[in-house]
Amino acid sequence: MRTKQDTLQTILDCGIIAVVRGESADPVIKAIDAVVEGGVNVVEVTFTVPGALEIIRQLARDLARTVLIGAGTVLDAETARNAIAAGAQFIVAPNLNPDVVRTAIARGKVAIPGALSPTEVAAAWHLGADLVKIFPANVMGPGYLKDLHGPLPEVSLVPTGGIDLSNAADYIKAGAAALGVGSSLVDKDLVAAGDWEALTDRAQKFTEIIKKAREGM
Repeated sequence: MRTKQDTLQTILDCGIIAVVRGESADPVIKAIDAVVEGGVNVVEVTFTVPGALEIIRQLARDLARTVLIGAGTVLDAETARNAIAAGAQFIVAPNLNPDVVRTAIARGKVAIPGALSPTEVAAAWHLGADLVKIFPANVMGPGYLKDLHGPLPEVSLVPTGGIDLSNAADYIKAGAAALGVGSSLVDKDLVAAGDWEALTDRAQKFTEIIKKAREGM
């Protein structure tokens, strides 16, 4: 049984949460296999994916030893409860809903609510969030992350939105605990084409960039 601390440490060690979206279960699962092969073993299945709950359940059943599975776009407590029951080890939201945070905490899972302003970030942290998702990060840029860490140095931030190979290192150097990476890693065109090798290559590039950025800090 994976503990909450184990989950959190896995996210921090990996440095990337691969945000997976798709039109059906089969390509989503194949995309996950591809990025895991490239070194990204933390995956967020969003509830914008058809059949997301069943995908989470299948992944948790078949891949729990090698892949950390979480649920994304969790907007209410009921969805959080269902995701956790299906096997999600962490709960991600684009917004700050206290009920979602409390539900994850009460069930011993990592809570990653979304925030943007300093007020929202501080409120999320005080609720007990383990990490705070800065979304949409591309609106503000890496410099904003560094500015947030000035008055809020204790908060572990996960910028998400617009993260790609060209700016990933900048966000790490600005103080990101990890990065939420969606389309620039799990590219929908590559998924549609079944180009799993290209997805694996992208995952490898992201992991190498994060490793080098951390080593240089």
